[in-house]
This record gives sequence, C-alpha cells and structure tokens, in this order.
Amino acid sequence: MEEEKNEAVSANSTDKGYTEEFAENEREYKDDNVRDTRDVGSYNADDIQVLEGLQAVRKRPGMYIGTTSSRGLHHLVYEIVDNSVDEALAGYCTHIEVTINPDNSITVTDNGRGIPVGINHKTGKNAVEVVYTILHAGGKFGGGGYKVSGGLHGVGASVVNALSKKLIVTVKQGGKVYRIGFADGGKTVEKLHEVGTCEKEDTGTSVTFWPDPSIFQETTIYDYEIIRQRLREMAFLTKGLKITLTDNRVNDPTVPGGELKEPRTEVFHYEGGIREYVAYLNRGKTPLYEDIMYFDGTKNNVYVEVAMQHNDAYNVSEYSFVNNINTPEGGMHVVGFHNAVTKTFNDYARKAGILKDSDPNLTGDDLREGLTAIISVKVEDPQFEGQTKQKLGNLEARGAVDAVVSEKLTYYLEQNPVVAKTICEKAQLAQRAREAARKARDLTRRKTALETMSLPGKLADCSDKDPKNCEIFLVEGDSAGGSAKSARSRATQAILPLRGKILNVEKAREDRIYANAEIQAMITAFGCGIHDDFDITKLRYDKIIIMTDADVDGAHIDTLMLTFLYRFMPELIRQGHVYLAMPPLYKVERNKKAYYAYSDEELNKILNEIGRDQNNRIQRYKGLGEMDPEQLWETTMDPARRVLKRVNIDSESESEVDLTFTILMGDQVEPRRDFIVSNAKFVQNLDV
Repeated sequence: MEEEKNEAVSANSTDKGYTEEFAENEREYKDDNVRDTRDVGSYNADDIQVLEGLQAVRKRPGMYIGTTSSRGLHHLVYEIVDNSVDEALAGYCTHIEVTINPDNSITVTDNGRGIPVGINHKTGKNAVEVVYTILHAGGKFGGGGYKVSGGLHGVGASVVNALSKKLIVTVKQGGKVYRIGFADGGKTVEKLHEVGTCEKEDTGTSVTFWPDPSIFQETTIYDYEIIRQRLREMAFLTKGLKITLTDNRVNDPTVPGGELKEPRTEVFHYEGGIREYVAYLNRGKTPLYEDIMYFDGTKNNVYVEVAMQHNDAYNVSEYSFVNNINTPEGGMHVVGFHNAVTKTFNDYARKAGILKDSDPNLTGDDLREGLTAIISVKVEDPQFEGQTKQKLGNLEARGAVDAVVSEKLTYYLEQNPVVAKTICEKAQLAQRAREAARKARDLTRRKTALETMSLPGKLADCSDKDPKNCEIFLVEGDSAGGSAKSARSRATQAILPLRGKILNVEKAREDRIYANAEIQAMITAFGCGIHDDFDITKLRYDKIIIMTDADVDGAHIDTLMLTFLYRFMPELIRQGHVYLAMPPLYKVERNKKAYYAYSDEELNKILNEIGRDQNNRIQRYKGLGEMDPEQLWETTMDPARRVLKRVNIDSESESEVDLTFTILMGDQVEPRRDFIVSNAKFVQNLDV
C-alpha cells in the first residue's frame, strides 16, 4: 500500500553520514540537557545494553512469543504494554493508552520518560533504533535504566518489530517530537528525525504496529475481550496506574464486537491495587469476613505485596506475580507465602487455645481452603526455573515473603481475633473433611481398571493399551451411551456413560466429591489421580472427550464436567487433553442423500446449495439418543470426519477463567445473572 512506504530510505543505518548526523543530534541532546522535569536517574542512551543481535526471530517466532496463533498475536500487545508498565514501576509513567485501530493495528502510548534519542556508543546507532532492531537490547540489563522490569526478559520491542509488517515509534522528549519507522520485519525505512515540538514536561513513547500476516497466518484480528482482561490485570498489579483501552473498529462484522456503532473505551485504574484485585475475584463468592488483608514490605532487596481474603467456598484461588509477570507454576515467593500462613495461623491457634495440646497442627491446605490471594513481588534480577519460565527460582524471594507476611499477619490476627477464629474454625472443618476424603481416596486407589467395569459408570474400555492411541468419551445417559458403544472403534475408543448431571464440585468438599459414584468412575477410568495425587504420566487416554446433547441441559453438563476437571485435574486442560464433541444440529435428507449441519449458518448454506424444495426432510436433533450408531459414528466420533473443540487455558488469563467458573457454578445469583446478560449475544443454536 502506498502509505506504507513512508519516505523510505536505505535500510543501511550504519553508514558514515547516518552516524555523523546522529552524533550531531547527540551533542544537541547533551547541550539542551534533554530531561524530564522529574528525576530520571542515570537513564540515557548508554544505559541501553546490547547482549546479542536480532537473529532468526521470524524463522522461529515460537521461541520468542510461544505461538503464532491468536495467543501469540495478542502477546505482541502485552510486550509493548509491558515496556510502558516498566516505566510505571520505575515511577515515571502514570497513564498508558492502548488503541485498537480500524485496520487492526495497535497503538500503545505512555507518558513515561520516552526512549532516549541519543547515540548508543556501543553500536553507533540512536538508542530508539537499538531497542527496536537488536534482540536483548534495552534499559533492563543494568546501567541504571530500570531497577525492576517485566516484559519478555527485555526482548519485547525488537521481537514485536521483527514480527510486524510495519512499526512506527514516536518519542516526546526535551520539548521535541521524534519519529522512526520500520517495515518488513524490522528494517529501518525511516530514520529517527524531528517531526515537531511539544511542552518540555510532555514526555513519553507511542508505538503503532501492524502484525505480519505471513507470520500470523491463523488471524491478525485482535479480540477486545482478551486484551481487556490482560490490561485489567496489569492495572490491578500496578497500584495507581491508569490504563485506557479504546476499540475504534465500528460497523465491522469481521471482528469480535464489530457490530458496535461507535468506539468503545474502558479505563482501568485501581488505587487499591491488588486489594481491589482480590475483591474483584471474590465478587461471585461470599467472604467469611469483611476485611481484605493487605501486607507489604521490603526484605532482602525484594518488595513484597500480598492481599488475601477467605470465602465460604472450598477451592483455593491463588495467583502469583514477579515484576507483574504471571508465574502460574508458583515458585519461591509462593513457598514463602505458604510457610508464613501455615506457621502463623498454627502459632496463633495454639496461643489462643483454638488448638489443644493433643490436636494436630492445621495443614497449609486446611488453612487455605476458600482463600483468594495475590502474591506479588518485585525482584531486581528474577531467575526462572523450567523450560516454560513460569516458576520463580530466587531464594531471597522465599525469605522475603515469609518474613513480611509472618510479621504483618501475626499483628493482624492479634488485632482481629474474631476474623482469626473464623478462619481457624473453617480450617478445622477442612481438616476433618480431608481425613474423610483420604479414606475415600484410598478406596478409589485400590480399585483396579478391571473393577471399573462394575462401577455405576459402566466403562466400556478400549483394547489398545497405549494411551497415545486411546480416547474416552464421557456420555450422559444410557441411551446415548448405548449408541456410542455400538458406534465406537473398540480398539481405541472407550465409552463412559454417566447417569444424570454430576456433582457441582464448586459447592462441595473433597469428601463428598470422592463419595460421588460418577466422579469416582471418572477418576478411576482416567488413572492419573487428582490434586496432590495427580500424575499425568499415568493418564490412560490421550483425549478426554465430553459428548453431550446440543441443548441447555447439554451445555450445563459440559460446564459441570469442565468445572470438575479444572478444579481437580487442571493439567489435563493445560496440556490439551480435554475436548468437546460437536454433534450436528440438523440432518437434511434429499433424494436419499443425507447432509449434516453443525450450525444454523451451515444449514442455510446446505439449503442454498441443494435447493429449498419441499422434498427436503429436515430433522433437528434434540439429543444424541436420536441418532443411530451409524449416524453418531460418521458425524461425531469418526476421527476422519468429526469436529472436536479443544478446551484451552491461557495462563495469562487464568484468573478470569477461575472467576468465570465461580460465577457460573457458585452460590451468588446476581453475578451469574449479570454474566449471562452480558454474554447472551455470543450464544448461538440454544434450544430453550
């Protein structure tokens, strides 16, 4: 397109004239003492440290952003926003604006210090170009630019540039406005130059980028809801920071929410920080006490923030962060939190006489039953463990969190004895239920795979014993179960019919859950255990497929099953083993030939192709039981022709997933009604 040329110049940005031009700019920069009116410390062009050049990002984008699917596409936004959040963490940014433009490009603008525009002497290039064209270049690797930082370990800006077909950076600094342009995966096509003036105290950086469709072949369309969830979380984690999200795509049916007639804007601003985050996550639950405990402090050069509140549910909702980076696998900061909570409550319970000398200590699991907690630490040099880099390894973080929480929690419990007693009594109930659950669990463990044949679930197992080749269908009702057993491939497909709707685990303790016949059948059939006993290497089936009717009851059963799997075997979902079957909604017969439609749109397409004659016989399937085995096989179970939906959890929005299950399956009616009303427009093919 013509506007993408942008006064293109040679991409060779290291020629003599280019260097001399910016050497002169650097002298002007020093002479004018280009500074924010706030103290910016030693942050200047030479604070941009270069570790290695930008290589192979476009060849192996998955190494840098995980995937080139929709999740990777949205990750580009987070990387640029993270850079602005780092400015906020350093104390120089108060407002970030994220805009989805009509052409699906993204603009991120902040009022931080602005990327330095002077020359970086290690490269001979201006610092803006260094940040956006050299991998591992930025102010996060020492030199005084940032004390703590998040982002993708400092590579975010250059990776986003490498994976964009076009990217423009505008910097306000020292009363001047500078601009630089890149295209075709990071080539400099518009040198850094002045484009205007501004007030001297008006500083910041604005980045607009267009993702490259040759990289993101699945989609380049941004989903407002996905970005919204992430930005809300960032605002919660950065107390006082205001983040504004605007979607300027209107009257565009190709984008989610594109039916809007005018732009939509939301502002996320939480002066209470993670205290407000806990309140938000608990809005579908009934808190046991009014206070949201909040503790903060610095130990071992680690800044610790913790907010927590118990509710009357049985599940733990615990989220941890390091420099605003989500750590779904926990780490040393979470270990320190657990140690502090367990020790402090037991010490208090014995001192207050709640626990007698003969009573065993309350375990951490007992004390955290029904707890919603945010553990957030700021560490200068975070070290992550494992291939996925989702677990914090810094030992000093464990000691810091333990020390801060122990000290502040001890004081809180002494000042609030009623709250302390309420939590301890709930933990004692959990302790008794845990012992009952242990006995039930031991019974379940002793059942062999052969014995599951006599369970109420009536498992019809497959003959192949290699889990990679096997799949199990969870089917509601004997009628549908009978059809599925007749239709299946006996070598690789197992059928587990379940009678009625399974127990809602959101409202039940573990002892009741283990006593439920249908849940026992699933646990035993899967073979991998639950909670602390979970071992995915013992999973007997590569695919767990939930197959229910395409109506309201079927959707409810789907939700009950997913709630159970998410609460007790979340790794099955995280590692891609859980699927939803997609049976057809309609069968159309014409001239002894059958056509199957999986949506109203597909039905209309079929009718348009074959004609809308009265001879057409259209059958609306009300349930799986209406299909004979042949129809069920060819439409829903045959791996060569069926449609399956894999259930995914994005670690970056897991708190929202947790909240959704709580709202849908918890006791609070008002949040559930609000959720249904706000999401009703997304429901299709719903039979009431």
